[in-house]
Amino acid sequence: MRDMLVVAKLREGKFEKFMSFMKSEEGMSERRKIADLTKTIGTVSPDKSAVMFKIAVHNEGALNSFLDGSNPVSKPIFDDVMVSYEIFELNKV
Repeated sequence: MRDMLVVAKLREGKFEKFMSFMKSEEGMSERRKIADLTKTIGTVSPDKSAVMFKIAVHNEGALNSFLDGSNPVSKPIFDDVMVSYEIFELNKV
């Protein structure tokens, strides 16, 4: 497993729709394919225009698919709510 940080910018007013999907059974199922959900830490910007998640990833290909629109489950939601995203690998210093 590798610790990764995902920062996503959201369209105005779409935070609730994004979080509804992430907490839904289908969203949770897809996220389980990517990372250990018990180790996920998330936060949101004060204006709800961005979210940030530290995740323990066990399948980087699935992470990229989940975010880039090639995953058929996440694509319809992310096309509607997401402006952009960045992925960072975290290393202990």
